[in-house]
Amino acid sequence: MNSINLEESRTFERRLISEREYRTPVKARPWRLGPLEWLRAVRFHAGVLWVYSVARKVIRKEGFGRDTYLNRSWKSLDVAEASGGRVEITGLANLEKVEGPVVIIGNHMSSLETVVLPSIILPFKDVAFVVKESLRTHFVFGPIMCAVKHIAVGRDNPREDLKLVLTQGAELIRQGVSVVIFPQATRAAEFDIDGFNTLGVKLAARAGVPVIPLALKTDFMANGKWVKDMGMVYPDRTIHFEFGAPIRVEGNGRAEHAAVVRLIADRIKKWGGTVKGEVPT
Repeated sequence: MNSINLEESRTFERRLISEREYRTPVKARPWRLGPLEWLRAVRFHAGVLWVYSVARKVIRKEGFGRDTYLNRSWKSLDVAEASGGRVEITGLANLEKVEGPVVIIGNHMSSLETVVLPSIILPFKDVAFVVKESLRTHFVFGPIMCAVKHIAVGRDNPREDLKLVLTQGAELIRQGVSVVIFPQATRAAEFDIDGFNTLGVKLAARAGVPVIPLALKTDFMANGKWVKDMGMVYPDRTIHFEFGAPIRVEGNGRAEHAAVVRLIADRIKKWGGTVKGEVPT
């Protein structure tokens, strides 16, 4: 029996399309649990594990279509809200300003954006992510990664990764699929400008499509000390996603990359986060 209620996520999808933004309904901040605060993290991670254990069963029985992918992603957002998180999503109208695929370039704070972003983008565009090769064999996300469109990079050989992303990314874009890329070496709570490479802009230039900057702040879920995907959660930290206006890439793409960096740095500072390095002018 399929235990997934697609109508719940379709309601969320219709709301995004209609309003082009989303904010968690106003509610009182959850009580602090003192020395038992770790129980909130247990609830959150157990909820996400349940979401994707259901997904694994669906994949085995009937595959993993677009609506199911959106649903499981939305359910992860729902688990975050149920664990005390507040979500703010803005700039969705920018995804509609371009007919056809784009390259979405964002900073990377935690695994939360990897599981939540499909539900935010799929109402507007088919999407694939550039992910670490290790996610294909991840004990939770592996079957999902193998069932959806993605580009897997090893991160051991930057030159090979560049070639792979440019080749496979351009092919996905040719098929009408937008590509999300986090051009950082690793997830980090701070936005490190010097570690934010130009791969996304290079892909957009090769494929002849615009880039859309994505600023996000997802330190609601911190990276774990022993298991990076399973850290503490902090309900006082709002979860932010903001999509910037499309940018056409011309020439060597330096100006466009700088524009992406400026938008992300500006929003991170506005949301109370940390920016490391000099913001380009």
